[in-house]
Amino acid sequence: MEEGQIQIHTENIFPIIKKAVYSDHEVFLRELVSNSVDAIKKRKMAALSGDCEGNESGKINITINRDNKTLIISDNGIGMTLEEIKKYINQVAFSSAEEFLEKYKQEDNAIIGHFGLGFYSSFMVSSKVELVTKSAVKDSKSYIWSCDGSPSFRINDANKDSSGTDVILYLLEEELEFIEPARIRNLITKYCDFMPVEVCLEGEVINKKDPLWRKNKKDTSDKDYIELYKYLYPFQGDPLLWIHLNTDFPYSLQGILYFPKIVGRADWENGEIKLYCNQVYVSDSIKEVVPKYLLPLRGVIDSPDIPLNVSRSALQADRKVKSIGSFISKKIADKLNSIKKENPSFYAEIWESIAPFVKIGSMEDEKFATQTENIILFETTNDIVDAENTEKAKAFKYKNKTYTTIEEYKKRSKPEYSDKIIYFTDEISQASALKLWKSRNIEIIKADTVIDSQFIPWIESKKKDITFQRVDSEIEEQKEKEIELADKDGETQSEYIRSLIKKYLNNDNITVQVKHLKSDDAPPAMILLPEQMRRINDLGALMEQRLPSLPDNHILLINASHPIIDGLLKISKPKILLKAEDDTPTSPITSKLISHIYDMARLGVGGLKSSEIEGFQNLTNSLILQLMKND
Repeated sequence: MEEGQIQIHTENIFPIIKKAVYSDHEVFLRELVSNSVDAIKKRKMAALSGDCEGNESGKINITINRDNKTLIISDNGIGMTLEEIKKYINQVAFSSAEEFLEKYKQEDNAIIGHFGLGFYSSFMVSSKVELVTKSAVKDSKSYIWSCDGSPSFRINDANKDSSGTDVILYLLEEELEFIEPARIRNLITKYCDFMPVEVCLEGEVINKKDPLWRKNKKDTSDKDYIELYKYLYPFQGDPLLWIHLNTDFPYSLQGILYFPKIVGRADWENGEIKLYCNQVYVSDSIKEVVPKYLLPLRGVIDSPDIPLNVSRSALQADRKVKSIGSFISKKIADKLNSIKKENPSFYAEIWESIAPFVKIGSMEDEKFATQTENIILFETTNDIVDAENTEKAKAFKYKNKTYTTIEEYKKRSKPEYSDKIIYFTDEISQASALKLWKSRNIEIIKADTVIDSQFIPWIESKKKDITFQRVDSEIEEQKEKEIELADKDGETQSEYIRSLIKKYLNNDNITVQVKHLKSDDAPPAMILLPEQMRRINDLGALMEQRLPSLPDNHILLINASHPIIDGLLKISKPKILLKAEDDTPTSPITSKLISHIYDMARLGVGGLKSSEIEGFQNLTNSLILQLMKND
C-alpha cells in the first residue's frame, strides 16, 4: 500500500474543476471515453512494436450499478504500470496551475474543450473515484488508485485479470441523473458517436464508429452524404449540396459542410456546424473557427490542430485558426464556381438559397468576394436564350425564372444605359414604373431581399463604373412633346397642371413634375424618390426594424398624357388659358380629383397610412357621386 499527495500547485484545484473548468458537467463522459480511446490506440501501436501484448479489438464498455450509485467506464487499452500511475494520475497534466486556472475563471465558457484535464473531470460528478488498471506490458501487476476529491490518494494492489483500465465513479447525490441508461445513451450519441472504437452500454454497441468525413471521396456516394445529413439534422429534408473537406498540410482537417434549404430568414448568429477533435465531439458553437457568414451552414469540421485549451478571444486571434477559416471559404467558393460552370441549370435552381451566404460573405471577406465575383446572379426580366456551351452560358434558367450576372447584363445594355443597372424590389408597389421601363425594352433585374439593400451600395463602391437605379426613382420624358400654347402670361399647359396641383395639395414638401409618358399602362400620377434619398429612407427603416414609409419630401410625377389628367383640365377650367388661381364652379370637384390622384399615387407605393384608408374610401365615393350628378 502507498499513500501520498497529488502534486498540484494549488489546494484549490478540485473545487475549480467541479465548478469552473467546464460549464456543463456532462462532458466528463467525453473526457473519460476519449482517454480510453487513446489507451486502445497506444496499445495497438505498442503491440506492433512488440512492446506489449496485443488484443483482439478495442472496446469501451460503460456499466451502471444503481445499488452502489456507480458508473464504470472500462477499456481494454494499454493500461498503466505503478510508475505510470504516479506520473500520469498523481500529477495534474498542466504546469503553472494557479496562473492557468486564474485566467480561465475570468471568462464564462472560456474553454471549448480541454482534454488535458481528462481524468480529473470525473470529480465534477463524483464524491469518490477509483481507477483499476493493469498494463499490457508482459508480467505487469494490477493496481487500484482511489481518491475522495481531496489532494490525498491511495494506491493498492488489485486483482484485475485483463489488461486495460476501469474508472469507477461514485456519483454525487446531485449528479444521479448519470445512472440513468437513457441519459448515458444520449451522451454517447452526442460526444462519442463517431469515435473509432466501439462504445457499449451494458454490452450493447451504441456509437456509429466510422465517420463519413474520414473516408475518401471516391469511396462515398450521394446517398451516403444525404444519410449523414439526415442523421445529424433529423426532419430537415435533403441538403442542397455539400463540400467534402480534406487536407493534411499545413494542418490536419477533415469535414463535410452542407448548404441547407433555407426557409425564411436564416439565423446568422447561431452556428449549426459541429466541431470534432479526432472524432470526438467538442461543440456546435464555432464562431471563432469559421467566418460569420458561414455559420448557417451545417455539417462537421474535425481537426486536431484547432487549439481547444485557449480562451475564445485567443482562438479568434490564432493564426492557424484564421488560416483554417480561409481554407474552408475558398473550398466553398471553388465548389460554387464549379457548379455554375458545369451545371448552370442546377446553379439557377439553388441560387436563391445560397445567395445570402455569397452576398454577405462578399461584403465581409475581401478574399471571398474576389473568389465569388463571377458567380453572383440576379433574376432578370429578359427571357435570354441559354448558350449551348455551358462555359459561355450567359443566362441561368430554373422553371419560369431567368438569372444573369452583372457583367452579362452590362453587355446587353443600350448605349445610353451602359453605366446603369435598372432594378426593382417590389413587383406590386412598383408595377406602374416597371411597365414603363419594360415598354422601352429596358432589361430590369430583381433585388428584393433585405440583403440587397446593403449589397447594391457595396457593389457600387467596388465597381466605380456602375450605378444602380430603381425603377421608381427617376422617370424620363418618354413622349415627344407637342408644341403647347401659352396663355398671355406665357404659361403652358404643363405649367398650368403643375401650378393647379400645387395649389390644391398646398404642401411645400411635395415637388410636382409634369411629363408625357409613352406607355398606355402609365398611371395618371406616380410617387418618385431620388435614388439616394430612397436608400437613406430604407436604411433608416432597416435600423429601426420597421417597414420603409413615404418620406415627407417626395416627388409627385403627373403624367400629362393620361386621360384622367386631360379630364382634370376640362373640369378645372372652362378655358385652358385661364389662370390656375381663378376659382370656377367646378373647384370642389377639382380639389377632390387632385386629392384622389395623389392618394392613388401614394397607395401604389404603400405610402397611404392605415389611418387614412377610411378617408380615402369616403373621398372616392364622394367624388364618384359628384361626377355622376354633373353628368
